[in-house]
Formats: sequence, structure tokens, C-alpha cells
Amino acid sequence: MKKIDIPANLTTLAYTSIREYILQGRLDETSRLTEDYLSNQLGISKSPVREALNRLEAEGLIHIEPRKGAYLRRLTAVEINELYDIREALEVHVVRTANVTQTLLAELRQSLKRQRSLLKANDKPHYIQEDVRFHSLLAQATGNGYLCSELANIQNQIWLSRRKTYDLSSSTAPDYHDAIVKALEQGDNGAAEQAMREHIRTVRQRLLQFMEDQQAVGAAE
Repeated sequence: MKKIDIPANLTTLAYTSIREYILQGRLDETSRLTEDYLSNQLGISKSPVREALNRLEAEGLIHIEPRKGAYLRRLTAVEINELYDIREALEVHVVRTANVTQTLLAELRQSLKRQRSLLKANDKPHYIQEDVRFHSLLAQATGNGYLCSELANIQNQIWLSRRKTYDLSSSTAPDYHDAIVKALEQGDNGAAEQAMREHIRTVRQRLLQFMEDQQAVGAAE
């Protein structure tokens, strides 16, 4: 008897739902996600949940312990530094090589407008999505699918830590995004690269400082 494949759309829906649950900041590193719990919450069988968890593990968002469940991945300062090194190199390359069209500029402007609106409304999950979308629009404009995939994977892992520092970096991101768009509108790729580099480095610095402060508090307790 031939095994029936799991409907791809059901697995994708489970993946999307679990990923959003994670990015909304409702879990910490000690929270345990089990197939039983998730299948009951989502109202589906365990098979698509298992496939969704495997996908999330492959992306570096979680790690799965056999017979125990899934846990959020805990990034170290060294890992964050390494991820940001790669992200900075790729993001700067993106603004250098993107095919900048009037359509792209209009989409970036609309994204920036939504970011400011969501930030004002303190809509954290949708702001995060729009922030990621802004960078994704630029990456897609390079026409390099491998680059887009790698950047998306890095973004996913970084958000595990950045969701804790949302208030530290979200307020300045739209200003950096605005500077990037203005430079691209003027055809000044050098200025766009510099704005992107400063943007990435500012976020990295604030995140690492937050981690250092948290460790100091923990050591003092």
C-alpha cells in the first residue's frame, strides 16, 4: 500500500502558525513544544506538525530533543556576532547589486509607511513582518534566489534574540530604511551601502549590549 503524502498546504499552514507564535514572543528558551500540544491547538494531526517542526529546526529557530519535544534555539553572543557578520556582508551586497526600478522604490516606500504606522500602533508581530519584508524586497531585486534564501534563514535566527530587544532597535530602523531608500532614489549606491552597514551594526551593538547586561544581572542575583 502506497503511503499518502501529507498535503503540502497543511504542513505550510502549521509551519506558518507555529513560526508566528514563536516570533510573537510567547515562548522562552525553557518552553517545550510537543507534537501533541501543537496538534491539539491547531486542530490537525501530528504528521503535518512534525513536518513543520522539522522545517523550523532546519531553519535554526528550534532544536528538537527526541522524546522530549522542541525548544527555542538559544543563541550565544559568538553566534550572534557570526550571523551579523554574514548579514552585513550580504545586505550591503544587496543594495550594491539590486535592480532598482520605480516599482521597487514605490514598494519600499509603502513598506516604510506601514512600518511607521505599525510602530505607532505598537503592533509588534506585524511590524516585525514588515521589517523583514522591507529587506526581502531589496534581496529579491538582486534576482539571486540563493541569496534571498540565505538572508531569510539568517533573519529567522536573529529574530529569536531581537524579539526581546524590540523596543531598543525598532524605533530607529525606519529612519535607516528611509536613508537607504533616499540614497537608492538618488542613484547613490555608496550612500545606500553605508546606511545599510550602519543600520546592521547599530542593531547588532544594541542586541549584544542587552545580552551583556542580562548576563550581569543574572550573575549578581
